[in-house]
Amino acid sequence: MELYLIRHGIAEEHQSGIQDELRSLTKEGRQKTEKVAHRLVKLDLHFDLIVTSPLVRAKQTAEILLAAGLSSQVEESNHLAPNGHIASWLDYWLKPKNFAENVQLALVGHEPCLSNWAEILLWGEAKDSLVLKKAGMIGVKLPEIGSPVGQSQMFLLTQPRYLL
Repeated sequence: MELYLIRHGIAEEHQSGIQDELRSLTKEGRQKTEKVAHRLVKLDLHFDLIVTSPLVRAKQTAEILLAAGLSSQVEESNHLAPNGHIASWLDYWLKPKNFAENVQLALVGHEPCLSNWAEILLWGEAKDSLVLKKAGMIGVKLPEIGSPVGQSQMFLLTQPRYLL
């Protein structure tokens, strides 16, 4: 299984009167995310499924990826909300009915959760060494057998500016 951990695009700043979960992508955030999505299409990338955080800015990012043709399916998961736990997500996705070796999943979420998830999969613990920029992406390949924690391989780490 290949995971593409994708951070949401540029969103509205924190301000009183707007709940964090309702913050939307800005105009610039939409435009940059659309450019990144179209570049991923040109690179012939395709996801079997896009799984997104329930927060508005992540759902909007997932919708942009879907509209670009990177997948035909989007699913919402509370595991990808801020402070989501990788262990509970792995328990669900690594069940035989869900896990397939050749599946490519895009997980759209937030920082520092996504970087921490990647570090746990790569090194067995979060070390706060990886930084995922807005609309950036980390690619991680999970092993075919055994626990992926500390046994996965990173094959991609890119900032959006390299895709624009």
